Amino acid sequence: MSIRYWSCVAALCFTVSGVAGDGQVPVPSPPDVRSQSRVAFFTLHAALSADGRDAFSYNGKSIAPVIRVFPGDTLKIDYVNDLPVHSTGSCAVSPCRDMTNLHFHGLEISPQAPQDNVIDMMAMPGDTLHYVVQIPPDHPPGLFWYHTHPHGESHRQALDGMSGAIVIEGMDRYVPELRNLREQVLLVRGDSIEHARDASVFLRRVEAQASSCGNKPDETDRIFSVNAEIRPTIGIYPGERQFWRIVNASADRYIDLQLDGEKFEVVALDGLPLAYHDPKNPIKIVEHALVPPAGRLEAVVTGPAANAHATLRTRCVNTGPDGDPDPAMVLADVRPPSSAPPVKQKINVDLRQPEYKQIDLRAFEASEPDFVMSFTEDKNGFYINNQKYEPESAPMTSARVGTYQHWRVLNKTAELHPMHIHQVHFLVYAENGVPLEHSVWLDTVNVPFGGSVDVIMDFTNPIIKGMSLFHCHILNHEDKGMMAKILFE
Repeated sequence: MSIRYWSCVAALCFTVSGVAGDGQVPVPSPPDVRSQSRVAFFTLHAALSADGRDAFSYNGKSIAPVIRVFPGDTLKIDYVNDLPVHSTGSCAVSPCRDMTNLHFHGLEISPQAPQDNVIDMMAMPGDTLHYVVQIPPDHPPGLFWYHTHPHGESHRQALDGMSGAIVIEGMDRYVPELRNLREQVLLVRGDSIEHARDASVFLRRVEAQASSCGNKPDETDRIFSVNAEIRPTIGIYPGERQFWRIVNASADRYIDLQLDGEKFEVVALDGLPLAYHDPKNPIKIVEHALVPPAGRLEAVVTGPAANAHATLRTRCVNTGPDGDPDPAMVLADVRPPSSAPPVKQKINVDLRQPEYKQIDLRAFEASEPDFVMSFTEDKNGFYINNQKYEPESAPMTSARVGTYQHWRVLNKTAELHPMHIHQVHFLVYAENGVPLEHSVWLDTVNVPFGGSVDVIMDFTNPIIKGMSLFHCHILNHEDKGMMAKILFE
């Protein structure tokens, strides 16, 4: 028997499944869009869903497909803005105009139209954008994602769930075992319960704990969903090994992932195989993993014992004295599926030999920074180097294509900020001036409150030329000014 609660959060309504007996709700699997003859094409709409929120619509349903392409493929999307001309929503920059576009987060592609250009490509209600994205033949495999990026309205649209996953096939080239494993693509979103009449129902459902790990005392106003379902069940047999690809698609919340009684065998972070830069260490085993907003974790997991009551959960995250509450809560139950074994998945195998990019960056690591970025905030907004982003702003810095740069990112606030740069990955090698025991390549890095990180930016990709952006990926901060332009020349 399944007991269902119905609750409305502002204009957003959820069905929340309380469970008695075996009434588990399996984690939904979004539809796939796959390339045919090296081209993946589909039409995506921005529209109001039945419950009144901004949403993606695909084939008539409020759902975002998983895009699956190979290196060398072309991704074509006709993106139609069917949102109302007159918005009734609330945005960081008023009035809301229901404008929208797409950002292909983490993809190492051109920032110029008709590809990953969020500065100039913008659809007002009634407009259509035509994206033609060329995936480079040597693009690393991994998990990426797409989401809207209209300055001033990004936070609202991401909070409403306008996001989806992108898989660049070929991770099995670096970890061959993956060819035989069932794959789960899991989009974790932070859903607002700020105005819910019965928020306690949601909090009990996910077993949210009091925010007691250093945050300021505050009401918990977000709960996490997985593939748009609150506390679904991820089916896995005892001892079965699966490949989990997890996106933190939250607009403004961190997750510190933990699987009860098991460990993550991490094979990729932020869309890059660990082996891509370090062939001798293709896997890292961890008990839990902090994933900032926009971060991705790809890992092999092993099914818990049959008698275990296991969950995938997020631990409490200390976001700083001024940070938002990120309490511990359950994301999903993890147990053997109650139905017959699913039909064998179609695995897109890439039989090419793996490519590696090994770089000696010791000279850069010992250098003085080429650019220093400072996050600050006050009651009037959020800033980078004391400047608030405006669409007509000049580039704050530039980079010559074919080079590396040492950047130092300072966080002079009392809360965490995840720093992201479009189209580029970077090596994180020091935190608070102390070299890390294990440096890591990312496209979104957590910057500790009152602290710093040092990174080496990889600007060597010749196709990445033109104007682009870097910003805090707490999208409410970005909307309120914590973003700047960079010119790749």
